Amino acid sequence: MTTQSITNDAAVQWADGKRLLWLLSPAIPLAALAFQVLAIATGYGLWCWAMPVLFYGIIPLFDHLIGVDRVNAPESAVAQLEGDRYYRAIVYAYVPTQFVVTVLGAWMAVRGGFAWWEILGLVVSTGMINGIGINTAHELGHKTNSLDRWLAKLTLAPVAYGHFFVEHNKGHHKNVATPDDPASSRMGETFWAFLPRTVSGSLQSAWGIEKERLARSGKSVFSGDNENLQAWAMTVILFGAVSLWLGWIALAFLLAQAFYGAALLEVINYIEHYGLLRAKDARTGRYERCAPAHSWNSNHVVTNLVLYQLQRHSDHHANPTRRFQALRHFDESPQLPSGYASMLLLAYFPPLWFRQMDPLVVQHYKGDLTRANLYAAKRESLLNRWQGKTLDDGQPSLYPLGQEAAQQQPPGGEAARYQCTDCGYIYDERKGCEHEGFAPGTRWSQIPDDWTCPDCAVRDKLDFIRLGAVEAA
Repeated sequence: MTTQSITNDAAVQWADGKRLLWLLSPAIPLAALAFQVLAIATGYGLWCWAMPVLFYGIIPLFDHLIGVDRVNAPESAVAQLEGDRYYRAIVYAYVPTQFVVTVLGAWMAVRGGFAWWEILGLVVSTGMINGIGINTAHELGHKTNSLDRWLAKLTLAPVAYGHFFVEHNKGHHKNVATPDDPASSRMGETFWAFLPRTVSGSLQSAWGIEKERLARSGKSVFSGDNENLQAWAMTVILFGAVSLWLGWIALAFLLAQAFYGAALLEVINYIEHYGLLRAKDARTGRYERCAPAHSWNSNHVVTNLVLYQLQRHSDHHANPTRRFQALRHFDESPQLPSGYASMLLLAYFPPLWFRQMDPLVVQHYKGDLTRANLYAAKRESLLNRWQGKTLDDGQPSLYPLGQEAAQQQPPGGEAARYQCTDCGYIYDERKGCEHEGFAPGTRWSQIPDDWTCPDCAVRDKLDFIRLGAVEAA
């Protein structure tokens, strides 16, 4: 890896030059709240449209003016950064203001006396805050402590997208950049074709993941332990309470803004892996591990500050539990020409999107589109237009002979421990993993080969390493 990293590992006391600028993220819902208050105080409905102007106009402009930042924190400073509660507080700060904006927006729509076009601005503005809020839930949901994970579900309540907590962590991260992933877009596929496919596919995936997990414990998919149902229940409580207070028009407003917010998430999904494909090992039938080459990245400063550095997406997929302030840039990852806030506008207009992005996919695969994730309906036309000389990347087998056997249950009856090679999670046969449906005493050989790490979801059972037998107590 060649980056503009700071490589002096002795520099333990590294200073984050953007430390105060990270406050731009929780400032986004505060700005929306200020615009709402101004609309009420002045009666001037154009304030209802100020948030879209900020997000679709001002942020892309400053991305262009300020440019990119490729600097990575030194590895010696990562522990210090991840242990700093300041960064965690920044993420938490988004949540309460998000709820205030949602409830006040509903009140304004019902009792504020605004015209229909001003209410439309409220729908877009409120949905935008809750759509960006999905990114807050994204940051929290990947962490291993129960508070962060509970807050992730809570943050998804205003946008009615609670199943994202399950599907993103255990579905998307496992299947990213493959035809099996509903959240990975294909070259030649428009956003408008992608949107219904990803919405329905993500719902089905999340439901199936929980059904399988609960079945291992002998529980029904309709159990209260179903994390989809838990997250959706928060939406029902929130929407129900506001509707009882303000009436059915409030419910219509909440549903409309939730649809817009969910669509905002999905257009970001559309951008992040467009046309990118992980190779499949012909011998094992397994996809190669997710690498920096399987995510589109951007180092444009302002959008990264607003979205908790989501645009450093390659490192996030390689290390999902790594906190936003420590995510790294990789030179080998394909780069977007601008930040997400700019690119999503192109995604809404397919001819502009294809004109910008298709040549970049071709360049990334050096003219060999048989290695790209192609939209089936346009596969032939894309190959006829872009396909050059077929290239042989000469890569060795992704999983050399003998690797799987090395991970299996060793001879003897002693209990053992197995560690995830990504995040360090340890499966102890004595303790099992009851949340995943494996009772204490469940042996490693009894766990399905396609089971993924419950913490990072990017390493399968076959990628774990055996730590050795556990001494008897």
